[in-house]
Amino acid sequence: MSEESKVLVPEPLVKVENLCKFFQISRNQVLKAVNNVSFEIHKGETVGLVGESGCGKSTTGRCLVRLYEPTSGHVYYRGKDISTLSRAELKTFRGDVQMSFQSNVQMIFQNPYASLNPRMTVGEIVSEGIKLHHSEYTKQQVDERVEQLLKWVGLGKEHISRFSHEFSGGQRQRIGIARALSVEPEFVVCDEPISALDVSIQAQVINMLKRLQQELGLTYLFIAHDLSVVKYISDRVIVMYLGTVVEEAPADEIYAHPTHPYTQALLSSIPIADPDLTRSRKRITIKGEIPSPINPKECCQFADRCPYATEQCHNQVPVRKEIAPDHFVSCHLV
Repeated sequence: MSEESKVLVPEPLVKVENLCKFFQISRNQVLKAVNNVSFEIHKGETVGLVGESGCGKSTTGRCLVRLYEPTSGHVYYRGKDISTLSRAELKTFRGDVQMSFQSNVQMIFQNPYASLNPRMTVGEIVSEGIKLHHSEYTKQQVDERVEQLLKWVGLGKEHISRFSHEFSGGQRQRIGIARALSVEPEFVVCDEPISALDVSIQAQVINMLKRLQQELGLTYLFIAHDLSVVKYISDRVIVMYLGTVVEEAPADEIYAHPTHPYTQALLSSIPIADPDLTRSRKRITIKGEIPSPINPKECCQFADRCPYATEQCHNQVPVRKEIAPDHFVSCHLV
């Protein structure tokens, strides 16, 4: 290949290599919540992370922001390995943009009722990070910044002195988003930010996240159950099952050509607002119970529920393969 024909691929903003997070349940029992997960997130894109409850989505997100300490593997942020830094080193870590890791990476939590301190006003909640990372700000500058953040998320100056219990679920989630944006992050982990909200409020929050991404140049890891929402907001989609990644592809590709049997079953469960089309399409049903993540067997984790499983599936871990440009699948049958 000539030098002219080489395509320079930009370095990913976040790179995850063989990430594992195990929990020691007892002397002989280990819960493998995240097992050998690898993926990349490039600046400015939204990566959707989907799967059943208990598959390890939220644990993966918490490992990325160091709320959970990874058992093994690496998490690179702007090319620097932050997974092995001690807490003291993490506090002094500096990236290319001369800001701390804690301010560059933030998280929007799933439950807006539990993630806000009921003893603090909205102004105190949103300004906490500003005061920590911008100690040079005067009180007036902090107040102006809080007003600006609340305006971004659709709240007003009159909400600053109120407590979280005075707000609806959608308003609380907006406060959580304002708190995450208060330290000017460039990467935000959205841990099912709309799952506790009504459908009408979900649309408002999703559109707000897309608008803020365009205005502020944000990068998202969007964790969710609702596959139609993930398709709407995501550039790429990663499908997890029982702690492992089974398929990864651009959003349009994975919805048009799902390859892994689990992905096919997952997408077939999306409801369609057309009774005739719903009756005519084939629904793929997954039979059997989800295997326990405690001391799992070294094999394809979906083998016990897969209708196409072979002996190899029950005895060997599948290798991640690229079957099309940027379309990766971990399956022996592909």
